[in-house]
Amino acid sequence: MTVTANALVGLVAALHAYILILEMFLWERGPGRSLSGFDRDMARATAPLAANQGLYNGFLAAGLVWGLITADPTGRQVQIFFLSCVVVAGLYGGFTANRRILVAQALPGALALTAVLVAG
Repeated sequence: MTVTANALVGLVAALHAYILILEMFLWERGPGRSLSGFDRDMARATAPLAANQGLYNGFLAAGLVWGLITADPTGRQVQIFFLSCVVVAGLYGGFTANRRILVAQALPGALALTAVLVAG
């Protein structure tokens, strides 16, 4: 079960690294505009906000990687903390910004968190 938990944590970290790239570097280009649904002008106007969000997603990814490379029990505790942050952020975003965030962010985080807790 530990291998599965680590794989899921790694996938959630990769997801948040990808979100960082989308929000910080590709927001005004095709992939970012496709994600947001914004036209060129709105994407330009919101780019600083998206970059800030991207930075936070990068911190989540870094924390999850830290949890993967740090020996237990600290590594497991770090994973639980950052996965909890992912789930809370996903729930908040899903209920306040876009329901798709529930499936794209909260669900993977919750699955990984459950796997880490079960692998205990």
